[in-house]
Amino acid sequence: MKNKTAATWLTLVTGPLGLHRLYLFRRFDVLSCLQLIPTLLGLYGVLRAREFGVDDQLSWLLAPCLGLSVAASSLTAIVYGLMDAEKWNNRFNPGAATDDAAGASGWLTVGAVVIALLMGATVLLSSISVGFQRYFEYQAEQPSAVAMTAYFKKSAG
Repeated sequence: MKNKTAATWLTLVTGPLGLHRLYLFRRFDVLSCLQLIPTLLGLYGVLRAREFGVDDQLSWLLAPCLGLSVAASSLTAIVYGLMDAEKWNNRFNPGAATDDAAGASGWLTVGAVVIALLMGATVLLSSISVGFQRYFEYQAEQPSAVAMTAYFKKSAG
C-alpha cells in the first residue's frame, strides 16, 4: 500500500533527487535520472559560485537549475497531495478498494501541500529573479567594457 501522505512528504523532501519514484514505482527509472541531472547541475553551479565568486558566468547559468528542480518537485508534491482518494488508489494501489485509507488526505497531507506551495513559489521566483538580475548586470557591464577598450586603444595610439 502506498500512502498518499508519505508520498507527498517524500516528494517534497527528496523530489529533486527522484527518490520518491522508488517509493511509488519501486524502481529508479528514466524520469528519476532526468530529475537528478538538473539538480546536480544546479548544485555544481552553486558550488562554483561559492568557489569563484558571484561574477562567474557559468555558475549563474547553472544555479537556477537547482531552483527549477526544487520547484518542479514541489509542484509534483502538490499534485500528489491534492489527488482524489479514488484516483490515488486506482493509480498507485490498484488491488485496493477505491475508498481505502491509503489514499485519504489528513492534516499532514494538507501541511505538506502548504509547505510545498510556499517553498516552490519562493524557490521559483528567487531563481528567476536572480537569473534575470545577473543577466541584466552582465548586459550593463558589456558596453562599458567595450568603451574602456576603445578609450585605451585611442589614448595609447
